[in-house]
Amino acid sequence: MNSLALANTTQDDTADTPALRELTYAQAIQEAMAIALERDERVFLMGEDIGVYGGAFQVTGDLFQRFGPDRVMDTPIAELGGAGIAVGAAMTGSRPIYEFQFSDFATLAMEQIVNQAAKMRYMLGGEASVPLVMRFPAGSGTGAAAQHSQSLEAWFAHVPGLKVIQPSTPEDAKGMLLAALEDPDPVMIFEHKLLYKTKGYVPEGYYVTDINKAQIRRQGQDVSIVATSLMVHKSLQAAELLAAEGISAEVIDLCSLRPIDSATLIESVKRTSRLVCVYEGVKQLGIGAEISALICESDAFDYLDAPIVRLGGADCPLPYNPELEKAAVPQVDDIVRAVRKQLGRDEDAS
Repeated sequence: MNSLALANTTQDDTADTPALRELTYAQAIQEAMAIALERDERVFLMGEDIGVYGGAFQVTGDLFQRFGPDRVMDTPIAELGGAGIAVGAAMTGSRPIYEFQFSDFATLAMEQIVNQAAKMRYMLGGEASVPLVMRFPAGSGTGAAAQHSQSLEAWFAHVPGLKVIQPSTPEDAKGMLLAALEDPDPVMIFEHKLLYKTKGYVPEGYYVTDINKAQIRRQGQDVSIVATSLMVHKSLQAAELLAAEGISAEVIDLCSLRPIDSATLIESVKRTSRLVCVYEGVKQLGIGAEISALICESDAFDYLDAPIVRLGGADCPLPYNPELEKAAVPQVDDIVRAVRKQLGRDEDAS
């Protein structure tokens, strides 16, 4: 999988031109957490098996050995209790980073996330906030079956008070995590499990990446493809194939589901007059529906030359069988066919 071009970043004042190294997505997250632990004594990590074991996906790595059990805390298999501790710690001055082993397990902690973390600033009239970061390994492709492979980010993006982000590159994984720690409100970070081993160039030292801004990963004139997380990479592969056919596709990495950078999406659709939304979560009532409505309610609607297409996950639990699992989420060929159909290049495409 190709690494993406560097995104816009805000560098530390002391770093004129930070060196770039090639890191995996997981290493970039680990580096961000190490920097945060070194810079701010209020930061601590908590989660199941993140200590000696280094995390279910080895993202925490050796941070337990480097920072000790008071800063890197193993928690019992009790997500609701762990999330409650994280919320309380955030409200009383700490900066916790809570890791769920699998994003699916967040369903066990919805009371603390949805009813407490998301609402405290509003219910207390701004007198308190919940500066909490939660990390969710998400998505299919590992054969982990229906209870360990879901993409539930749209659930959380529906809740006022939460911010929901999905970095797709190692550079953004580091910069967006550090930015999330600076945010006064709870930030949910969804990390696709298949991205952990992907590589990209990452600046050294401290920097933050704007968590409110979508990024154009590839410019084009014929169609806008708006994608999230792993689907950004698949969309870029599709764009390469389409380019060989003379079709110029613009690929937008949404980066944040809440808030959505509507300005970037609207301007892109005005340029291309066509829109395909690609995401791994279930298609129905998903992020594609929100983006479609956003465009139809804006002045970009008058620029559309074809109906908006949503390519989302199938309306079923994720299968264990590898071929069925692959068939349940959009693939590169699906994106290519959708674009061809929009442009009238493939009348038989579905």
